[in-house]
Amino acid sequence: MIRLNCFFKANSEDAYIRALDAAKKLTEKSLGHEGCVAYDVFESATRDDIFVIVETWKDQAALDRHSATPEFAEYVGVMEECGQLKLEKFDF
Repeated sequence: MIRLNCFFKANSEDAYIRALDAAKKLTEKSLGHEGCVAYDVFESATRDDIFVIVETWKDQAALDRHSATPEFAEYVGVMEECGQLKLEKFDF
């Protein structure tokens, strides 16, 4: 299995709202992707410009299929316009 932690830091308050909306929409779509074990968005309790997306995938092939979807390109593109993304990947 593969775990991804994708940290997001917004450029502004408006950017945070826009990016969080995109993250929620991506989460909704991703939960239906083959090989998705878990997918969720968590907002920081201490900072109003940070959220994290936590994903678990069955294997690299499932993650690759997910990353190639139109919704991935669309919603990740929005997040990249709104702030900075940092990805941590763990195989287990």
